[in-house]
Amino acid sequence: MTALTLTAATAPAATGPAKYLRLVRASAIYDLIVTAAFATPWTFMLLHNALDALSGALGLRGFPELDLMQVFYANLMGSVVVVWSLLRVVRPQVLHGLFDGIARVLFSSAMVYALANGGPQLLWGFLVLEAAWGVAQLGLWNRARRA
Repeated sequence: MTALTLTAATAPAATGPAKYLRLVRASAIYDLIVTAAFATPWTFMLLHNALDALSGALGLRGFPELDLMQVFYANLMGSVVVVWSLLRVVRPQVLHGLFDGIARVLFSSAMVYALANGGPQLLWGFLVLEAAWGVAQLGLWNRARRA
């Protein structure tokens, strides 16, 4: 059995226009940085506490206390996003940019819902970045697909 190594050198060649694929890969790296801590209960609790403390230091509405199901769903989301991000880092494709842009619309919608219902105000920063990545990927997708 051979070991799987996640390097650009061993990955199949990326398909599609190079500039768009760099955008897809960059969004994946951003996602890894932002969501890796969501993947385990221990790292998520540390992140949750840090974000709550940051909210307090900035005078913003804080994060709610965690319960088991919140941690479970955060870990589920974190695990899926980490794997999805690794795929886009190792083998970016134009179609991945489309799917990721659609996912960002869904995530942004959830953030808007949370903010409209009293969620932590720190979400505004994440919403701006999420929407920006989505607009960039969806806005350039059709052009990249045709190239």
